[in-house]
Amino acid sequence: MENAKTALLGKTLSELKVLVSKAGLPSFAGKQVAEWIYGRKVKSIDEMTNISLKNREALKAMCEVGCSNPVECQRSVDGTVKYLYRTVEGGYIESVYIPDGDRATLCVSSQVGCKMNCLFCMTGKQGFSGHLSATDILNQLYSLPERGTLTNVVFMGQGEPFDNLDNVLRATEILTADYGYGWSPKRITVSTVGLRKGLKRFLDESDCHLAISLHNPFPAERAAWMPAERSFSITEMMTLLRQYDFSHQRRLSFEYTMFGGANDSIKHAQELVKLLRGLECRINLIRFHQIPDVDLHGASEQKMVEFRDYLTRHGIFTTIRASRGEDIFAACGLLSTAKQQGIDIKTKQ
Repeated sequence: MENAKTALLGKTLSELKVLVSKAGLPSFAGKQVAEWIYGRKVKSIDEMTNISLKNREALKAMCEVGCSNPVECQRSVDGTVKYLYRTVEGGYIESVYIPDGDRATLCVSSQVGCKMNCLFCMTGKQGFSGHLSATDILNQLYSLPERGTLTNVVFMGQGEPFDNLDNVLRATEILTADYGYGWSPKRITVSTVGLRKGLKRFLDESDCHLAISLHNPFPAERAAWMPAERSFSITEMMTLLRQYDFSHQRRLSFEYTMFGGANDSIKHAQELVKLLRGLECRINLIRFHQIPDVDLHGASEQKMVEFRDYLTRHGIFTTIRASRGEDIFAACGLLSTAKQQGIDIKTKQ
């Protein structure tokens, strides 16, 4: 049985140099390959015309570009587009393209499903099936039909990015490196529920923006919705975050989904102000989108406005995030490939 070929997409420059050397090419061909993949975004090795035919054939014997087109797309009335991709390992993930005036954001996934099991998230109900490779992560951009319009990428799709940090960091390195996409780290935001080792490592090794899924300032209440709180509490998290400077290029934000009668009171707003005191940050308030078998409902628009205004008056820059793609299940918390994976969500524990 023929061995699977190695994908070039998702490899760093140093990894590409090793690969071409194994194929018998000079090491400088690694930089040529990087330019063809990340600069010109070719679909096949045959398109790499400044590499000799003999060397292309040698490379093709071992490697392939590694890109694959989305297998399905759904378009929302608001212009949002949700794409379904098949992964290298045969799983499925979704990513969401969100155009907004002169900005266009892609919400990418980092895992097939998720281990975190947050109460209010459809991906968590799906369970965990596997990590995405850097190839799978970058393919969501590489094979995006609208890739030429992208201005920003957010790691807020399926999965917990810090639970797959090696591949997430490899992808963000390629996105920001001179040999790669050459993007500013300010165009990339990575979201997390807060995993202790992952958070510290990300803060030390990356300059990309950070978004924390907070949703409740009271540890006991947060733990009832988000099991990750039990292993790394928000109070410990704030202690760690205060050791870093967010007053310059890197931005720190907190995601806060609002549930009626559960976390939308002034008591919660007051505790948020206390919890975040001294941190240079912002808060994004998110509308909750109902999911099956979850006894939570969204806060009213009036409550959200009052909550935002209270936080703003107390010195925390706060916005209410516009809901996009709800009609195609592309809004926050609604992504799931359980159907494609053959999973019955109602039987998952």
